[in-house]
This record gives sequence, C-alpha cells and structure tokens, in this order.
Amino acid sequence: MDIELSQLKPEQVYFTMIQTLVPRPIAWVLSENSDSGLNLAPFSYFNAICSNPPLVMLSIGKKPDGSDKDTLVNIRDRKDYVIHIPHREMLEPMNQSSATLPAGVSEVTQLGLETVPMTGSRIPRLRDCRIAYACQCYEIQAVGNLPQALVIGEVTSIYIDDTIISQDNKGRLKVNADLLDPLGRLGGGEYVSFGSILKAGRPA
Repeated sequence: MDIELSQLKPEQVYFTMIQTLVPRPIAWVLSENSDSGLNLAPFSYFNAICSNPPLVMLSIGKKPDGSDKDTLVNIRDRKDYVIHIPHREMLEPMNQSSATLPAGVSEVTQLGLETVPMTGSRIPRLRDCRIAYACQCYEIQAVGNLPQALVIGEVTSIYIDDTIISQDNKGRLKVNADLLDPLGRLGGGEYVSFGSILKAGRPA
C-alpha cells in the first residue's frame, strides 16, 4: 500500500504517522505551574538531537480548545523542567497524566506520585522513575500549520537508578536496558514494553 499524505486530512496523517514511526520513546515531563504546583504530562514526539551541547527535543501540540498546553507555558515562562523515562510499572499513572485538566491542577497530586529533590535542578524528579533529565530551555520554535512548538532543551544533569547500572568491557558506565524496561509508544492506545536485546557490532 502506498499512501499519499497530501491526500489525507491532518488527523489522518497524524494517525498514520504514529502507527508507523514505532516504537517512540516517551518523555514524561515535570514542569512548574505559575502557583509553584507541579504539572506532569507525557510526550512521544521526543528524542535526543545533539550531544555537544546535550540537547533533547519535544514537539508539543495544542489543547483541544486550541490553547497552549500547560507544559509549553511552564517551560516558556520558567525555563527549567525534568524529563523522565517511564518504565512498565508506570504505565497507568503515565497514561492518566495525559488527561486534559484545568490549568494549575497538578497531575502529581491527583495521581498520588512522590517527588524527591534532583541534583542540579530546582525542579524535583519522580521518585519511582529510573532515569530523569534535568533540562533548561534552549530554544522554542513554531513548526507546522497548527503550529506545534518544537521545544529544545539542554540537559544539565541526569539521574540514573543505581540498580540498572553496570560497566561495559571498556570500563564505561552501562545502563542495562532490560532493567530499565522503558515503555515505547505505538499507535492509538498501544504501548510496548522492553523485549529482546539484539546486538550488532559497529563495522570497521
């Protein structure tokens, strides 16, 4: 089947894209509301884009009513935020945190999640997540016809749970992906948990 995206409505393009670009990593983003409460939301248009400086990107769309999402407002206004990599056991609260709530309502409080201080960050991290990135807003660009916000963040520190760390055969830090057990985003309401590890050495 060949699909000409120019012949589809935007919502059909979106549905096709999210079912074919899989699995996508999930950024579970903790940011601060204007009243100092905490906002928490997942995004799967997310990835690393540079290592010098260390930059990651989020693509954030609009709320159903066309207004800016709280995450975007918070990052734009206060600059710092924390991205978590959710694992299998966090599926239910992560999914629940995607609900559209009134501005200022804290998903962290609603879901009964616990936060702890994060080194090098004014914003705390979720205690039960195994990886967290402290980020500072580097740049925000408007992209597309909606438009969406392309949020580029500079990673200033990373928390990694000690239980998922070892060393490789060169003595370097190794994060054991099977112990991290990250969730990946598929299409619709589907997710994927970690599967088999396939190895292929880099060619000379």
